[in-house]
Amino acid sequence: MATVKDLLQGKGHEVFTTAPDVSLQKALALMAERHIGALPVTEAGRVVGIFSERDFARHAASHSDCLDLQVPVKELMSHPVYFVSPEQTVDECMTVMTAKKLRHLPVLEEGRLIGLVSIGDVVKSQLDEKQSTIEALEHFLWVNMI
Repeated sequence: MATVKDLLQGKGHEVFTTAPDVSLQKALALMAERHIGALPVTEAGRVVGIFSERDFARHAASHSDCLDLQVPVKELMSHPVYFVSPEQTVDECMTVMTAKKLRHLPVLEEGRLIGLVSIGDVVKSQLDEKQSTIEALEHFLWVNMI
């Protein structure tokens, strides 16, 4: 069974973050530039929240007349932060994401941010694992038919 560590080895450990006092405009610009859907919000090396496209959408919906792009990310970020460790399985990630309705999970090792896992990463990993199982079963059947 695949672990978060396996998943990160395939996708990499690069994580873009933002600080709590960064403006909404700057956070959105970074997300657009990097083609990402969320930014862990860090302060003094600790993850204190996550700012995502969903957080922005909710903010925009409630401020339709006057959307302030200078509002700090800390006013929109989601917290508390749910996270996973490298040793946890991809299935455990899916369980947390489904139960808590999350699309992104920071990966922490000894309290240090080492990666970010998205729902897309988890689904891709699960599909790859299922495809490997199918191929192994097909091979087994082929070998045993001869």
